[in-house]
Amino acid sequence: MSWLYLVLAGLCEVAWAIGLKKTEGLTRFFTDPSKIPATIFTIALMLISFWLLSLALRDIPLGTAYGVWTGIGAVGTVIYGMIFLNEAKDAIRIACIVMIVAGIVGLKFVAKDAV
Repeated sequence: MSWLYLVLAGLCEVAWAIGLKKTEGLTRFFTDPSKIPATIFTIALMLISFWLLSLALRDIPLGTAYGVWTGIGAVGTVIYGMIFLNEAKDAIRIACIVMIVAGIVGLKFVAKDAV
């Protein structure tokens, strides 16, 4: 169950990172009323992500959990940017994503401290 919590925490991290972009870094909360719902949603996703990570840390060692959590967040936000924000899609960028995914998989299946 801890690994499920960890994956969900990583997906929430992707979502709140996207929220930061949409809310212009949470800078328009008081000046643009239309940004208030998105800002509240983004902050809620941050809290949920941290809470799910804390649940995962009950059984998964810190280094493994944090590496996987940030890896999921990094890969997810890069892919989102490539698909929806017209960010670069060159071979080197894709190779870097593949290496991060390999690291996540390694931490799950190869690392001695993986539970």
